[in-house]
Amino acid sequence: MSRTPKSGSLSVGRLSELRSREPLSGAFFWLSAFYVVYCARPEDWIPGLAYIPLAKISAIFALLGLILSAGRSKRSLQHLPREATYLFAMVAALFFAAAISPVWKGGAFFKTLDFAKVAIAWVLSYLVITSFERFKQIIFIQSASVAVITLVSLVKGRSHPRLEGAIGGIYSNPNDLAFVIVLSLPLCFAFLLSSRGLARKAAWSVAVLVMCTALFMTASRAGLIDLAVTGPTCLWFFGIRGKRPRIIAVAVIVALVAGVAFGGRVKERFAAISSSNVENSMDVSAHGSFQQRRLLMIGSANAIAQHPLGLGLGNFVSYSGMWREVHVAYLQIAAEGGIVSLLLYILFFSRGFRNLAQLRRLRQSDPQIETFRGALYATLVGFVVGAFFAPEAYQYFPYFAEAYTAVLLAIAIESQKQTAPVAARSIQPMWKVRRKPPEAGAVVSTTSGLTERHIPVRNR
Repeated sequence: MSRTPKSGSLSVGRLSELRSREPLSGAFFWLSAFYVVYCARPEDWIPGLAYIPLAKISAIFALLGLILSAGRSKRSLQHLPREATYLFAMVAALFFAAAISPVWKGGAFFKTLDFAKVAIAWVLSYLVITSFERFKQIIFIQSASVAVITLVSLVKGRSHPRLEGAIGGIYSNPNDLAFVIVLSLPLCFAFLLSSRGLARKAAWSVAVLVMCTALFMTASRAGLIDLAVTGPTCLWFFGIRGKRPRIIAVAVIVALVAGVAFGGRVKERFAAISSSNVENSMDVSAHGSFQQRRLLMIGSANAIAQHPLGLGLGNFVSYSGMWREVHVAYLQIAAEGGIVSLLLYILFFSRGFRNLAQLRRLRQSDPQIETFRGALYATLVGFVVGAFFAPEAYQYFPYFAEAYTAVLLAIAIESQKQTAPVAARSIQPMWKVRRKPPEAGAVVSTTSGLTERHIPVRNR
């Protein structure tokens, strides 16, 4: 006998099982490959792969798969959320800044062209990730990739101060590595809580411990400030609201152990902000870095005032004369892309918080959706704070996080639309249920509680 589903009891996981094969499987495969290449950066630490343009190959095949599968997706370009418009407008503003750049038009144009891939990846993610299973696969790729990269950095960077240069590419800078770790830690926590089986939970626990250890070993002041904001946000969602007090205790113990064992260098770098605490060459470097960043912030403000339409992507490095990026993402994009780009940048990421707020109002019955909602909220909070201390305006990871919020909201809305007809069919109002008229002479009950014999009325 088949069971009648209860109202609102169908979860997203159950719906994905009942659904037929998802469309755009080829495009999703190549989109996954693009995420692997960008997040894991195999060409930076596996010999021989540096000569193969893996990112371009995966991006081209993902776009080709989407074109060939046009019309099969449940979402279309006409239904893209508003943040997609903000992102494309921001890319257009960067191209305009490159065209009028007083520094180097050609360099700014090609750097903007390279950055524009994030807009394609964002749209592909929204159109192709059409189920919660696909959503988890993409999140898994980022989380696992960052965990592997962190482990490789620890193994290869034992003799590298602050793990600097242990891996090439975007992970060669310890501040960038710390930034990526903090953005991915909440996602690892979400998998730790939602995974089943002791082995999987143990694996994610080790991943979190390794990432926290590497974060302290980078001695990144910005990374530690970022963690001080992201960590409590995770504990609020997962520990307090999720009623898991053990997580709070374990997280505090892990932070204390990692901080005591590897936090000495971070403490020294914070102390070196003051010139009175400079005692060795590393302290001199830390103090000089602080002074240099202050001058770069002043220089970027002057650049914004003199060139409000932007210098062009990547041109502030030479414009400042210090050959360094300003370590504030908001000033970075305002100086190079103009004030318009800054406004679009803020509007774009504000939509991520709006998506999560709308998702909360939907009151999802699936606990996994709520878990990942909390993780994405912590990630966005970490980005907003970390952007004040790092030049990460053009790094893809924050844009991925915003795409995840839009995708998760779309999945939740679509799942509710599919469960509503099922619930309506399973539980109907009594007045809508068709009943056969009683036969002549049958005894029926009335509203007053008395019984009477039914007599059919003849047509006159």
